[in-house]
Amino acid sequence: MKKAVYPGSFDPISNGHLDLIRRTSKLFDEVHILVSYNVNKKYSFTTEERIEMIKECTKDLKNVIVTSSSDLVVQYCKENNIHIIVRGMRNYSDYENEFSLFQYNRDIYPGVETILLMPTTKNQVVSSSAIKELVTFGCDISKYVPKPIVEKVYNKLKN
Repeated sequence: MKKAVYPGSFDPISNGHLDLIRRTSKLFDEVHILVSYNVNKKYSFTTEERIEMIKECTKDLKNVIVTSSSDLVVQYCKENNIHIIVRGMRNYSDYENEFSLFQYNRDIYPGVETILLMPTTKNQVVSSSAIKELVTFGCDISKYVPKPIVEKVYNKLKN
């Protein structure tokens, strides 16, 4: 069975994230969507809220498992016999970050590979931080956030 993990903070999940999840689910038998902890981020949604939003948006994908971890992604991979980490890459700064992570991950777990997926054109600039900023200024976020959670995201971030 080919398994992959797609980690991220998903704070909140965006249409860009969902696009990568859907595409990844076609490539692997089992895809773990890992809500991971980043020491450099301040979260707007709890881990449980993020998991529930992702589950709501991926309920039609039978090979997707949504979970969380406060460990390193590569440790999660080791513990779950996963050899592929899928990451989205929107721009050059994403590439620099992923290149560094790739080196550390391979040092910690030599059996892991990283696959970088490019966003579709309409999702190239979508980011969770941009969505938060749009809500702050009262803008419509429906082009950037999956339909089932638009209202939930808007209400949480507006308050």
